[in-house]
Amino acid sequence: MKKLLSALLVVGLAFTAMPAAAEEKLKVVASFSILGDMVRQVTGDLAEVTTIVGPDADAHVYTPSASDAKAVANADVIFVNGLGFETWSKTLIETSGTKGDVFVATEGVEPLKVDGETDPHAWNALTNGMIYIANIAKSLASADPENAATYQANAQAYSERLSALHSHALSEFKKLPADRRTVVTAHDAFGYLADAYGLTFLAPVGIDTEAEPSAKDLAALIDHIKEAGAGGLFVENITSPALVQQIERETGIKIGGRLYSDALSERGGPATSYETMFEHNLDVLVQALSAQS
Repeated sequence: MKKLLSALLVVGLAFTAMPAAAEEKLKVVASFSILGDMVRQVTGDLAEVTTIVGPDADAHVYTPSASDAKAVANADVIFVNGLGFETWSKTLIETSGTKGDVFVATEGVEPLKVDGETDPHAWNALTNGMIYIANIAKSLASADPENAATYQANAQAYSERLSALHSHALSEFKKLPADRRTVVTAHDAFGYLADAYGLTFLAPVGIDTEAEPSAKDLAALIDHIKEAGAGGLFVENITSPALVQQIERETGIKIGGRLYSDALSERGGPATSYETMFEHNLDVLVQALSAQS
């Protein structure tokens, strides 16, 4: 991986350099689309924000490109999720030779475990989202103290919106009966949402989408669902629907919709920001889980 990234960096930096503007914006790189949107909400128009893993793309299996290496090399500030989410980021950052400051957005988040592994999908609880925002604002203020007050004001307004959405989610999920609170998705990306809002999520694949369930494990999950039931099955935007479709065929439980787990949607989709992603997931879950089987 290091040799590949070194080669990519050489190619990326071979482009003709353009003269720097007198007052260039802060150059910020975020590791994936959800984090990139959070950063943009805090920076407003004060920074040029580049996202490495874009909408509808899977950061678990991503391979950095030459343009990624160039962006990181030229960045003033780099944000990563941490908690083991971006397995490629450390090598990319080190190989790029960047002088930018690297910040971990999940600092202060209480991590959950899935089968003994740290679950990195902390953003799926809005309470954690607000921790991300506070960390982003603090980090930007340290890198660009002249604009610290603006970053803090933007973060405050954003956190207030997330807090209101969190209260709304608590109210909506509270209405669900006990026998409609079990959800099946393709991979274990919603543990923090489950913990925050009183749901149970089951998945044939663990926290990493590279994993493949054994036939025995998949059969055991299907048997469990047949016996205990589930409120709904859901496909995800970053994974193949095949496993969930198989569970649908074998249990008779209908797929209730598509959830956005690790990435935003492309432009024109229903989840082009962190807020709209959560709103979409909330609406899809509540609508499907409220329906009578």
